[in-house]
Amino acid sequence: MFPGGGQPDMQQLLQQAQKMQQDLAEAQQVLAETPVEGSAGGGLVKATVTGSGELKALVIDPKAVDPEDTETLADLVLAAVRDANSAATQLQQEKLGPLAQGLSGGMPNLPM
Repeated sequence: MFPGGGQPDMQQLLQQAQKMQQDLAEAQQVLAETPVEGSAGGGLVKATVTGSGELKALVIDPKAVDPEDTETLADLVLAAVRDANSAATQLQQEKLGPLAQGLSGGMPNLPM
């Protein structure tokens, strides 16, 4: 039985689902185009990723380069990329979170 005793308007439900799908696709496109930066070593290494997590740029200050200690440089690169990916994840939650809540909340007029 549906709330209110009425039948759901299938056309309206379909339109709502299509709108949610379109909103999700638009949010994913925005994420793919939005640069997010992370850094390590006080800015000696900077990584830029898209909001969807794709590494786009890596900048290494010459002061971070020591031929005798490449392990530290590798650690700084990893830390900068992780920092950028963390920022991208936060951006994803901001952009996709409301859409996910709408999906997890179920469609109106459908029994749970």
